[in-house]
Amino acid sequence: MTPESVSYSVYFDNQSQNPGAVCLYQKNPDITDPTIMSLAWFSKRAHPSTKIQFKWQIEYNFVWDQTGQLVPGVIFDATQTWIADPETKNTVSLTHDADGYTFQNLAFSGKKGTLYINEDGTIPAKDVSVGIGMSGFGTFVKQGQPNLHINFTPHPEYWIAFGDYEQGQVLDIGSITDSAKIAFPASVYKMQATLQLDNKWKIDPIVGLKHVQGRELVLGAR
Repeated sequence: MTPESVSYSVYFDNQSQNPGAVCLYQKNPDITDPTIMSLAWFSKRAHPSTKIQFKWQIEYNFVWDQTGQLVPGVIFDATQTWIADPETKNTVSLTHDADGYTFQNLAFSGKKGTLYINEDGTIPAKDVSVGIGMSGFGTFVKQGQPNLHINFTPHPEYWIAFGDYEQGQVLDIGSITDSAKIAFPASVYKMQATLQLDNKWKIDPIVGLKHVQGRELVLGAR
């Protein structure tokens, strides 16, 4: 069974005394460009004692949205989402004409393992943002510019935070102080993330069958 063929789940349990929004987001240790920003990949509001499930597969996408200037707090809601594959369909172009923006020329670059986005000379500055997503929702984006060539080599790390977040929100990673990394052990695809009464995180693998009470929210498909 390959990682791409399985579903991953995080079960969130709010045992704190506070209502708020739980947020799953990604970091990538291979991204050194400070202008590439992480998004609130999944987010859902939760009262105390609420349990929520987030579910996804490792399926990549190319995404863009007409955000205006890309700064923390802006909401990225992908206007166009194209399936991407680092091994087969890993390069795409973004262009702009009288009908708006669009992806085109989805192809294989000849080099496996990296996703490439080529913005042509029609792209204005500070109007559109472009990037990649996973399981149908944006994860990393960058401000669009004319004749810019962007590449992403995906090695995602999963993180969880609780506070005031909206799905698709551009995050200021440096200002998030109370997050926790969710690292899936080998052959484990379900993790429990509990926000405890003292507002500290407890992250545990789920092995075997476990009943999770309450409404389950399944994200990753529209």
